[in-house]
Amino acid sequence: MMYPKNDKKSISPDARSDTKIDLFIILAILALMIVPVIVNFGFRLNAGDGQIELLISSGFEELFGRETAESLLREFEERNPDMRISQAVAGEKNKEPDIFIFDDGEYNALAAAGTLVSLSPYLHTESGAEQSAIPIVSFMDLLFYNIELLKAAGFDRPPKTRDEFIAYAKAVPSASGFPNDNQALYRDVFSWIWAAGGGFWSSSTPQFNNKAVTADISFLGRLNREARSFETTGAERLEEFAQGKTALMIASTRDISALRKKMGDDTFGITTIPGSAGKYSVCLSGFYAGISSACAYSDEAWRFLLFLAEQSPLIGAGLKAVPGGISDFPFRDYMKDDPFYSKAWDIFESSEIVQGFTGKAGGKEFEDIAREELRIFFESSRSAEETTAAIQRRWDAVPLPLDRE
Repeated sequence: MMYPKNDKKSISPDARSDTKIDLFIILAILALMIVPVIVNFGFRLNAGDGQIELLISSGFEELFGRETAESLLREFEERNPDMRISQAVAGEKNKEPDIFIFDDGEYNALAAAGTLVSLSPYLHTESGAEQSAIPIVSFMDLLFYNIELLKAAGFDRPPKTRDEFIAYAKAVPSASGFPNDNQALYRDVFSWIWAAGGGFWSSSTPQFNNKAVTADISFLGRLNREARSFETTGAERLEEFAQGKTALMIASTRDISALRKKMGDDTFGITTIPGSAGKYSVCLSGFYAGISSACAYSDEAWRFLLFLAEQSPLIGAGLKAVPGGISDFPFRDYMKDDPFYSKAWDIFESSEIVQGFTGKAGGKEFEDIAREELRIFFESSRSAEETTAAIQRRWDAVPLPLDRE
């Protein structure tokens, strides 16, 4: 997903920005708000209560929060009295949701399994790319550091270079290694590649076997050997950090609010991930909405997706998301004069935004291959050169159906 930006950028959170937005998001918004949308709002009624009933996945409440989820449903049903949307219960397997709400960690798996219906009847994109979900809000990964633990170890600022990061990680507890959770590949490997200005999509086939990426993987191997402290999931890392047991970790801007509630404002800070002196890049993550391939009322489900797209700025404000809602950034009051969100916004404004594999054709295959080969690298004596070459060979062999994007 490419987020092209203008060369001149405002760093003021409350200024309207011409900031570069992910092409995927631009296409989605143009399709949703401007480009003619093919929607058939047929009022098909269930025989029982005269309403069409749809089930939304438990991710709706889990990701947006109960208060926001309930408020959104109330407003939607007030506008659409012919419809009723119920929330699925987490772990309930006997009912398939009609609408899925999910994050990047689930996107490619849902798409690869055929769980999501194509949105091509409703969306038209200039490239003709097919979409199976629309983005709602976006976040990015940053380096989080515990101020008190760093000071106790003799450091008066967070690490700025990779050598400094290794030195810091040897002196204070840090979240390194390659944990087994669905965000680890992006958070603990790809984020370092992007921070050094690297990317995968210089052509139609992703590229991993080059000098820059090999150097990045070599650094991660060194970090793993010299400064590895423990392996935990992302959730466990956050808890360790909140308890003051970890001084350095890479995490999402979506985690800032929860950490502030647990730790206060003066205990930790955020900054860029150490990279090179050149271009700094990030890949945005987010929350998405899609329609189940088993949904009997896809037109009505699409009506709800349109509603969520309309509400995305408010949802972003409620989550204190950085960079935020997908259509624009008009609701940025929570960034004004706030040391955390204003700094995160400044980092976003000065960064190049690059593509990962979310929503891409072959995305799950590319991710699985990288995860498998990197785990071998971290757990064996195989070199970085051999690892990047192995990943590239397997990537080149991934079939890319013409009807997928």
